[in-house]
Amino acid sequence: MLRERISPNISEFLRYLASHQEADDKLPSLNDLSKELNISVASLREQLEVARALGFVEVKPKTGTRRLEYSFAPAIRQSLGYALALNDEHFKKFAEMRNHLEAAYWHEAVQLLTDEDKTELKNILNKAWEKLNRANIQVPHEEHRKLHLMIFSRLDNPFVIGVLEAYWGAYEAVGLNMYAGSYEYLQEVWKYHQVMIESICNNQFEVGYEALVKHTDLLYHRP
Repeated sequence: MLRERISPNISEFLRYLASHQEADDKLPSLNDLSKELNISVASLREQLEVARALGFVEVKPKTGTRRLEYSFAPAIRQSLGYALALNDEHFKKFAEMRNHLEAAYWHEAVQLLTDEDKTELKNILNKAWEKLNRANIQVPHEEHRKLHLMIFSRLDNPFVIGVLEAYWGAYEAVGLNMYAGSYEYLQEVWKYHQVMIESICNNQFEVGYEALVKHTDLLYHRP
């Protein structure tokens, strides 16, 4: 089996996690695991820290260690954070990949959305316009993030979801959530979002796809 061929290439602790797949279960103590896996407590601590950084486990002083549901996002955040520390131009390359992913999965994703999802998308859109139409304009960054992630939320692919989630963390890390350019730019962005949401609700998915592709190009022409 594929699992059996891959497992020798990961640590003893990760192999243990992969063979005990009940999420939220509390794991044995380090001393007990050390004996079961036949490795030193020091080595086990190192492997546990790697697993924690990758989001595979949660470690709390009073409750101990428990296994989490698999998510690809923590591993990407670690690597992407390092890439941005080296050169913030890496964000542009990552954003290009994310844009291609959204375009590639658009039709599959929007056809999976429920009526409740569509209602929530409309609510997000309305809240964004409310912020933009106030006397003291607010940048609807949280709505921007929620809208995009919700559109793709029904995809049964943790790797795609992980990339999309990590993108927004990087977006904030480089400060794009703090500066929005001109009011006209914000209006243009949200007009595209409105077309996207209306097309989803009216099952005009190709119209929404065209709006998605056009609006992702706006980031590169941001004032």
